[in-house]
Amino acid sequence: MALPKEPRQKMINLMYLVLTALLALNVSSEILNAFKVVDKSLQNSSANLTNANSTLYASLTEKLNDPKSAEKAKIWEPKAEQAKKLSDDFIQYLDDLKVQLKKNSDLTIVDGKESFKEDNLDAATRLFDNQGKGKELEAKLAQYKKAMLDIDPEIRAKFEKTLPIDTDPPVGQDGVKKDFTTGYFHMTPTVAALTLLSKFQNNIKNAENQVVTLCHSKIGEVAVHMDKVGVLTGMNSTYLMPGQELVVTAGVGAYSSSANPKISINGSAVTVTNGQGEYKTTVSGTGEHTVPISITFKDENGVDKVVPSTVKYTVGTPGGAAIMLDKMNVFYIGVPNPITISSGSGWDKTTVTPSGCNMSGSNGNRVVTVTGGTTASLTVTADGKSSKFDFRIKTIPDPIGMVGPSPGGKIQSNIFKAQDFLRAELKNFDFDAKFSVASATVYFAGAGFTSSGSVQTATMNNGSFASIRSKLDLCKPGSTVTFDDLKVVGPDGRQRTIPPVSFVLF
Repeated sequence: MALPKEPRQKMINLMYLVLTALLALNVSSEILNAFKVVDKSLQNSSANLTNANSTLYASLTEKLNDPKSAEKAKIWEPKAEQAKKLSDDFIQYLDDLKVQLKKNSDLTIVDGKESFKEDNLDAATRLFDNQGKGKELEAKLAQYKKAMLDIDPEIRAKFEKTLPIDTDPPVGQDGVKKDFTTGYFHMTPTVAALTLLSKFQNNIKNAENQVVTLCHSKIGEVAVHMDKVGVLTGMNSTYLMPGQELVVTAGVGAYSSSANPKISINGSAVTVTNGQGEYKTTVSGTGEHTVPISITFKDENGVDKVVPSTVKYTVGTPGGAAIMLDKMNVFYIGVPNPITISSGSGWDKTTVTPSGCNMSGSNGNRVVTVTGGTTASLTVTADGKSSKFDFRIKTIPDPIGMVGPSPGGKIQSNIFKAQDFLRAELKNFDFDAKFSVASATVYFAGAGFTSSGSVQTATMNNGSFASIRSKLDLCKPGSTVTFDDLKVVGPDGRQRTIPPVSFVLF
């Protein structure tokens, strides 16, 4: 392909290439926001687990001071404190990693508010790969799990296969299982890496809760003085896919059979067993959701008390599917609209169905074309779960008439007369869409045409000046040439009329 001769066109082409490169490097803002939603959900879940653990520790202290339970409490309360120390140290370690990661992403703090480059793709790689923090984190997770299981043989027997500490990264889209650092942190946006660290913190809190709950149960049921009662809530997961089952458990922290609790979860009364109730539902609708909980029980004085609580969870996009437009957030009529589709389930389990548009290509690289209408959609089905993505349809904007370097107005006479064509060009549009001039009515006036006593008219049947060259030769400084009723044909094959363009020669 020949390079354009005009400096202005060369500059436009260069700007287009730079913009294309930037668009390829940018991480979609929708994806960044999705990670922030998940991170917030994980932090809320960890806060709920912290409250639940605090209630258990308070109950263990009471059992240690109660003669009826002190003997067993002396055995199990120190083991619970050991689990707390291991977990607190690891949570602090992960918090320190978060700070280091933000600093690698140009962290600034103004008026107590943090700001950093959330879409930075290099910071996580530098910290966890180049500086070795990934292998260090993997090793510490394994050490933490071993230390928690080594607290007591009964803890190991109960949780050796179920303690929620897993260092195996997910399998990539290519079906290859990568190492821990590459799978989790290689070329990962900073906000996504922070979310992964929050996920590990949530796992630590969950593991602590399971171990401490076991320690608490080993002391045995005793009469509990419930001057302070905490609501214990738990979930099988805080991040699910549409169609998966959500399990919510709720109860009172310091349980006594005389408390006779009544539990309502999401507006429905649930059966209470050993002070806890369980609620199951199939989730749907992507985004963050809240489940209200209400627990009614009798305190040590026989007075009814009501304690409300909530749990939050996030429903993700099926199969990790996402669609990002490579150029703009609409489909344009008459031009190829390249898109990139990603699916965490693999393309052998993913299908894409267009509606209101045509689509070509395969796997993650597709091209969409539209011929009309106002909206179109693509439905991505991954692992049997579907998500619909809607797009607007727009017409390519009108081009403008140009002669040489000028879009109208004053132009040097010799430059204007040296041109051979009137052309139609798009301005500030990212697609390589071409328009051709079909016809125009040309008016000549001013210097060179005053002897006729009126404006002279000519007709062009295409963009060539050949049919009007005799009148162009009469033009001189002070002449005015206007191209009116200017009809052009775009890439969709449709003819449209664009505004007239006038040139004043000097």
